[in-house]
Amino acid sequence: EILFGSTVQFNFCIGGKHKHGIRIRVRRRMMMIQYCAAVSHLHVPLHPTLDVSLPQTPPKAKVSETCSPKSSTRRALSLSAISTVFSVFVFSNNTCWSKPAISEFFELQSSGGVKALDLRIGTGDVPLNGDQVAIHYYGRLAAKQGWRFDSTYDHKDETGEPIPFVFILGSGKVISGIEAAVRSMKVGGVRRVIIPPSQGYQNTYQEPLPPNFFDRQRLFTTIFNPTRLANGEGSTLGTLFFDIELVSLRHQ
Repeated sequence: EILFGSTVQFNFCIGGKHKHGIRIRVRRRMMMIQYCAAVSHLHVPLHPTLDVSLPQTPPKAKVSETCSPKSSTRRALSLSAISTVFSVFVFSNNTCWSKPAISEFFELQSSGGVKALDLRIGTGDVPLNGDQVAIHYYGRLAAKQGWRFDSTYDHKDETGEPIPFVFILGSGKVISGIEAAVRSMKVGGVRRVIIPPSQGYQNTYQEPLPPNFFDRQRLFTTIFNPTRLANGEGSTLGTLFFDIELVSLRHQ
């Protein structure tokens, strides 16, 4: 607890150099700041240069109601100022605590332009050509504002469990973009991929296919729309987004 009327001293280290602290005098009485719980939830050790010094008892002198320019400036340092100091020290001081790495899309090697973002790295085996792999996926079409045309989570067995999509890696029956994505995944991994038209559907027989006829019709009449292809939209019509989970594999 920080009692109003106390003086709070913040000393901290940035870039390996000691910086002079910020001293805040809180003017109002009979109030307190509950800051200890918020800091304890960060689950990080206190930096050795952090020094918060508090007097044991608040001052008993009455606060004058007249406001000089100097006292008005001090009065402007409210609760938000103290919370800002804690936030800046904890979250902006890179020399004390490292920030979590942020993943980015990267282009898969020899994929024809497929870009991937690993949402979860698997811990199992990596499939090889000829292996039987099982995946769950969400498939979306960019030309339809991300319309989800298919998902294995909607394909249920008699017990209500979703049925994964199973195929032989390297068989050529599946669109190239999915094969390129799965080929470098580990079992248990989840990957989001952006598949350009050249690595997507080249005909209406390539898998995976939506089981619903109307979904298939809408998908292919958009990708292979002759009018829009003649207008030069071929580079965008067939762009696909897939979220893929590699569930299992079986070596053949």
